[in-house]
Amino acid sequence: MTARSEVTDRMLIFGERHLRRTLDQYARHYNGHRPHRALQLQPPRSDRPVVDLTHERIKRRPVLGGLINEYERAA
Repeated sequence: MTARSEVTDRMLIFGERHLRRTLDQYARHYNGHRPHRALQLQPPRSDRPVVDLTHERIKRRPVLGGLINEYERAA
């Protein structure tokens, strides 16, 4: 997938400043939190261990107004 198909084709961009903020936030998600196949579906900057979701509660954190979601263990 690309930033275009995942983000800019799905939202209305209001000027260069909005585009830069949107792409910056997407790049942080893509490069730091999104699972990568080459890493056995682990995120590149994983600061938390893999959680067995059959025994843990998870919490969703919306990115880009809910266009993308990140998940982590609930406290």
